[in-house]
Amino acid sequence: MSVIERMLGRDPDDAADSNGLVLAPMRKRDLKDGVLDTEEHAYPTPWSTRVFQSEIEQARTGSRYYLTARRRSGGGRGRVSGPSIGHAGLWFTGDEAHVTNVAVHPDARRTGVARTLMVALADEAIRRECVAWTLEVRVSSTGAHELYHRFGFVPAGVRKRYYDNVEDAIVMWCHDILDDDYARRLDALRENR
Repeated sequence: MSVIERMLGRDPDDAADSNGLVLAPMRKRDLKDGVLDTEEHAYPTPWSTRVFQSEIEQARTGSRYYLTARRRSGGGRGRVSGPSIGHAGLWFTGDEAHVTNVAVHPDARRTGVARTLMVALADEAIRRECVAWTLEVRVSSTGAHELYHRFGFVPAGVRKRYYDNVEDAIVMWCHDILDDDYARRLDALRENR
């Protein structure tokens, strides 16, 4: 990024949506600028700094993909301001993608942040020609279940006591993401329908 772009609050790697949400590749400096705080609010057992650093290193090799979300001040054309309010990631294995993490700060929940992050993850999985993607979700996370269902995920199994050796996880899969039907689904989600 040039000095001028930094002064203007622009980064050529950033992508902004219509409501001023800016997504950018996760960097180590983002950990102290909102990612760890969001993670602590999102999960009973949050990922550590060391886990995130390892994932960011693996993203450099292409086996992972992580994004952060921030708001632009003054709407869609203002400077990026404040800490990260959400983050998400993928792990690539063969022709499949695995959602490793989706977290949104409590102050930004139900505002489209998770949906925007998931659309970006889907776009990356498709760009890498993945034919399917998968994830695990807590049985108790009903809001997450609803979000994932909108993206075409369906339950495929249960991992007993997966979370902290206490709570079960529902394994969900979404297949045929390279098809035209899935492209239409993503377009509708982009438009928030």
